[in-house]
Amino acid sequence: MELKVEQISEMEERFKSSPKNIVAMNAVSNNPIQDVAMKREYLSKYNHVFSHEIKTMKATSQKHSGRCWMFAGMNVLRNLAAKKLNVEQFELSQSYGMFWDKLEKSNYFLENIIKTSNMDLHSREVDWLLNTCAGDGGQWGLLSNLVKKYGVVPKDVMKESFQTSNSKMMNLLLKTKLREDAMILRRTYAEGESETTLRAKKRKMMEEIYRFLAINIGIPPKRFDYEYRDKDGKYHRIFNITPLDFFKKFVGISLDDMVNVINCPTPDKKYMKAYTVRFLGNVIESKEIIYFNVSLDDFKSMTVKSIMDGNLVWFAADVGKMMEREKGILDSEAFDFENLYDFNFTFTKGERLNYDDSLITHAMVFTGVDIVNGKPTKWKVENSWGEKIGNEGYFVMGDKWFDEYVYEIVVDKSYLTDEMRKALKEKPIVLPPWDPMEAIARVKC
Repeated sequence: MELKVEQISEMEERFKSSPKNIVAMNAVSNNPIQDVAMKREYLSKYNHVFSHEIKTMKATSQKHSGRCWMFAGMNVLRNLAAKKLNVEQFELSQSYGMFWDKLEKSNYFLENIIKTSNMDLHSREVDWLLNTCAGDGGQWGLLSNLVKKYGVVPKDVMKESFQTSNSKMMNLLLKTKLREDAMILRRTYAEGESETTLRAKKRKMMEEIYRFLAINIGIPPKRFDYEYRDKDGKYHRIFNITPLDFFKKFVGISLDDMVNVINCPTPDKKYMKAYTVRFLGNVIESKEIIYFNVSLDDFKSMTVKSIMDGNLVWFAADVGKMMEREKGILDSEAFDFENLYDFNFTFTKGERLNYDDSLITHAMVFTGVDIVNGKPTKWKVENSWGEKIGNEGYFVMGDKWFDEYVYEIVVDKSYLTDEMRKALKEKPIVLPPWDPMEAIARVKC
């Protein structure tokens, strides 16, 4: 049925008849929506005092790139390294990780192009590969793959390049090259050439990709020396160490013991079940990335226990929802959009996911929690957007926001019950590449 002019006139008259509408229009049309909707009484809630808090370091900055997942992961690992090095401030090289991630993702993409060469170019799977190749996005599991193969280095050993901090143009060129390579491989397959010929072409392509990345990012060190003074002023020098040995000696975490736990209350994902996502990966020879779905109560309990034990928690959420960026506030109860617009938002967490209203868009780190009468009320969050927003780069998250918009955490398997660990060993259910749980890996910047 058409929208008639008479109906629109009636809408206009009803709108004008309400002084509240006029006040709201004047306020919102001249100011940011979040500022108008922010509840003044909520501002007093956002102190940065927490009953349980882990000492961390200065906030990092991913700058103009989509490497939140890597920065969050490195922020977890650097805390462990800083303790062993006995230093106040420390940072691991994200550009080192980015080089290997881009190289491995390129190889992963071309391998999948070969595997899908018999599929129609316009099939959803091939279209997905072409649209998501070698972006900046990722997951804890991708970082784990890289660290297990290539180790880590201090940031001073491989500093940021202009392109790692401003990755848009580099990514555009890389994707164009990879898509051309995909065209060549698919054409070679269509001409009936052997797999040996396809592999030979791919090896040449990967040499070109390495050259491209080295020009943009620099050559990752195979061995390095590292000099530093600890917090007591004592001088140290580490000689001729490999990145893998540096990780083993100064980080030392067992990455195989870390579990990706999700809270995804949608009908297609049962609790106490393991899931994996097709085409989610970077290092070909690595194990598939597994998600274990649990109830919100279990999800939150694991997070609280980990923090109370002094363990930082990598997590992924929909950061664009109910956020006041400059103040560093994440709280769905802090904004009164319903009264401002005189209508309600009624989506549940699962419904938001199913109707594309919410996705995993950003990764950060839980560094603290405030427990009152045995229950969490707010959370301390380490972000990777620099020190100029929030409280020197740290955010405060309301507990209700946690319930609605946090979808994934990474914790040690010791926080899972025996029943969970048993269920985790079952063969995972394979989800399509476009599943909402994979969204953070799609960041294209």
